[in-house]
Amino acid sequence: EVQLVESGGDLVQVGGSLRLSCLISGLTWDDYVVAWFRQAPGKEREGVSCISSPDGSTAYGDSVKGRFTISNDNAKNTAYLQMNSLKPEDTAVYYCAATRLGWGMQIVAYDYWGQGTQVTVSS
Repeated sequence: EVQLVESGGDLVQVGGSLRLSCLISGLTWDDYVVAWFRQAPGKEREGVSCISSPDGSTAYGDSVKGRFTISNDNAKNTAYLQMNSLKPEDTAVYYCAATRLGWGMQIVAYDYWGQGTQVTVSS
């Protein structure tokens, strides 16, 4: 059974940084894609970033380009989202997700999801 567990969410001030982690267990695939999504209160879930394993290709949503960095440590079965220069509009529950097939940040492409971790950016 594939399981994803996020951690690292916190309350941070504007301009601060956080690193989210996503521990993945149960994967038996050699190739897969991990993505981060977020959902703010009253808004639809949106794609933040994704990374392909093992070639490391990445993609980012326009709102986070240049501020967020996704990475994947295969040895630790963990994906990360480094978030810098945080803004109040980054406040949301952040979810990681995995899929064996597909690429990109379409929600329907992902089969496995974590429970989410709260990120709150205060001004």
